Amino acid sequence: MTKGLAAAALAAVVCHTAMAAEIPIEKSYLHIPVARKADMRTVHLLDGDKVVQYFRIPLPKDKSDPLYWTSIDVGSLKGRKLTIKALPPGPELDVARLCEQSDSVWRPPNLYREQYRPQFHFTAQTGWINDPNGLVYFDGEYHLFYQHNPYGPASANKSWGHAVSRDLVHWTDFGDVLLPDKLGAIYSGSAVVDRQNTSGFQKGSLPPMVVFYTSAGDHSYEKRPFTQSLAYSNDRGRTWTKYEKNPVIEHLEDRNRDPKVFWHEPSSRWVMALYLTRGKMALMASANLREWYKLSDVDFPDGHECPELFALPVDGDRRNTRWVMWEGGGRHMIGRFDGQKFTPETAVLPSEWGKNCYAGQTWNDAPDGRRLFIGWMAVTDGVRGSEAIYPNMPFNQQMSFPREFSLRTTPEGIRLFAHPAREIAKLYSKQRQWSDVTLTAGSNPLSGIQGELYDIATDLELTGAKSVKLDIRGTPIVYHTEDGTLSCFGKSAPVATVDGRLDLRALVDRTSIEIFAASGRYVMSFCFRPDKDNRRLGLTVEGGTVKIKSLTFRELKPCWPDSVH
Repeated sequence: MTKGLAAAALAAVVCHTAMAAEIPIEKSYLHIPVARKADMRTVHLLDGDKVVQYFRIPLPKDKSDPLYWTSIDVGSLKGRKLTIKALPPGPELDVARLCEQSDSVWRPPNLYREQYRPQFHFTAQTGWINDPNGLVYFDGEYHLFYQHNPYGPASANKSWGHAVSRDLVHWTDFGDVLLPDKLGAIYSGSAVVDRQNTSGFQKGSLPPMVVFYTSAGDHSYEKRPFTQSLAYSNDRGRTWTKYEKNPVIEHLEDRNRDPKVFWHEPSSRWVMALYLTRGKMALMASANLREWYKLSDVDFPDGHECPELFALPVDGDRRNTRWVMWEGGGRHMIGRFDGQKFTPETAVLPSEWGKNCYAGQTWNDAPDGRRLFIGWMAVTDGVRGSEAIYPNMPFNQQMSFPREFSLRTTPEGIRLFAHPAREIAKLYSKQRQWSDVTLTAGSNPLSGIQGELYDIATDLELTGAKSVKLDIRGTPIVYHTEDGTLSCFGKSAPVATVDGRLDLRALVDRTSIEIFAASGRYVMSFCFRPDKDNRRLGLTVEGGTVKIKSLTFRELKPCWPDSVH
């Protein structure tokens, strides 16, 4: 632990029986070290016969060199004895021997300054994250909940962490607010502001915030099916109370999960999109957020997880709207919703042509009618894949930068577009611009420019060139004019030029590239770890010339406090 925390820590006084160990709680937080690599241990913490927390954790052999320390809030148990049990029995004494106590939460000594910490993409302070959850705007704050494992860098122990921002750029992380209980782990869900107090949860002058989540029962210490639960807050999301009558929706079928709730003004009721099983979603309705009934099923070919249903104006015309039915991989259908049933007008369409964006969700109640989105930049090819991106880091995985969605008419029909939220400008630093420059073989206007964090955008007039390449620290983004494809990291998108012109934009962070082509019609998201010594950039052409109508390079500042780059 850090020197200051070690000085404040109270060594655990341990009593034990053959099958349990006891720790007298004298401080507000119990700290347990998390190993870099170790076998997983299943641990239950009990107050008498009540399970306070349960989790699986990689325990180190000693305290000398953990990956990080996880902090458990035990302030309400001061003066009592916490019982430690393990399944199968054995590690109880190890946990008791390794843990320490303090009145402060443990923080990494180099928080937000770690070598591979993304500098303008959201990450948890420690542990694994995946799906964004509970996105809602309320009282000047954007709320971002996130799937979190506080007990290690792998996917397990699903809880909800919580962060807020006033500008979609700078985040305050409050840590975990919803922890697993007897109904199960806390899987994905959504949040609303109950402005009319339909739920009856309001206490005080502010409307309650209400979150919906899946109680993943097969992860409980008392196995049960997946059900849907809620919690509410009367203090702008700072503290949360789980509804005493959870679950609010009993098991329907399969591993039904991921409730996304919104207020449907035309029918004056709440609507929920819920995943039932692969290829099928349900639409549910409620007058009070506590009692739900099914409206209809939605057939979604191969649709999987994290459904959402939202409306957007077509070409900015609010008299002409369509609804987007969404699933975890960003595949979606565009159609109409009459308050009862969704009717698609398109086939299933992709929104992502890269490798690392999944389980995205949009904010409810975003100001000015904006439809803002954030996704999990998923690196899911095992521990080795994560280690390749974030080696020896106390955190694992990151979110995308927030994006704004729109629907536009194209020759193929109405299609979904995305571009980085305009708030990215809050991070702009140094800037270089070029216009009306002819790019020929051997030339590179970006020669001599180096960067780590930047937003680069170009508008190119292709005049017979075979290909044009944007080189990002040794990673090529190549547009092939012969077949009209944009390629990066082995993935390709069919990007057609408009009147012979191609616009291309890339956001580059320490461990990610997000590419937006054709005004955001095509998006490619990637996690990567470049050579730390290679910060070179390039824009080159092969087999002809390219007219650079405009090229803008903007260096970005870190969003984190006290960060350096």
